[in-house]
Amino acid sequence: MATKTAERREELRGALIDAAERTIAAGGLEALRARELAEEVGCAVGAIYNVFPNLDALIFEVNARTLRAFEAFLSEANKTPARSEENSAVAELVHLALVYLEFAVEHRPRWRALFEHRMAAGSKMPEWYLGEQARLFALVEGPLRRLRPDLDGDPPMLFARTMFSGVHGIVSLGLDAKLMALPVAILQKEVSEFVRVLGRGLLAAPAMPE
Repeated sequence: MATKTAERREELRGALIDAAERTIAAGGLEALRARELAEEVGCAVGAIYNVFPNLDALIFEVNARTLRAFEAFLSEANKTPARSEENSAVAELVHLALVYLEFAVEHRPRWRALFEHRMAAGSKMPEWYLGEQARLFALVEGPLRRLRPDLDGDPPMLFARTMFSGVHGIVSLGLDAKLMALPVAILQKEVSEFVRVLGRGLLAAPAMPE
C-alpha cells in the first residue's frame, strides 16, 4: 500500500512539473497559478502542497529543466561550431554567448522565468539548484582557464560570472520590448564584440605572479 501511495505521489509530482513547464513556456511565470494548475492535472489544490511545500519549489523544478534544456541546446549547437581564426578559447566564449542569445530568443518565456522568479523573503535557494547553476558557469570557466592558465583558484569563476552578467544584460535589455527591443542580428554583434573585448583584454593582461 505504501509503495502504491509513493508511486501515485511521484506520478502527481511529475504531472505537476510537466503542467507547470507547459504553462510557463506558453505564458511566462505570471501565468502559473495553483488553481489552474490543479484543474489541468485533475487534482485538488491542496494536493499540490502535499507534493511541494510551495510553488517556489515547483518553479525551481521547472527552471532546472530549463537549465538542462540549455545544456542540450548548447550540445546540439556544438556539433557544428562556427569556424574562427581567433584564439580558440575566445572563439569558444563567443560561441557560448551567441548560443545563449539564440536560446533566449527561441525559449523566451522559460528563459525569463529563470530570472523573474522571486522567492518569499527569508527563503533560500535549494543547494541542488545552485549545483545546476554552477554546472553552467563551469562551461564558461573552462575556456577562461585555457585562456589564462596562470589564474588559479577563484579568479576564473569570478570572470565567468562577470562575463555572464554582461552577456545576460545585453540580451535581457535587447529583448525587452518596453525598452525598444533590438533586432537579433544587432544583438549578435553586440554580444560577440563584448565577449571578444573581454577575452582579448585577458590575453593582453600581465600574468599573475606565482
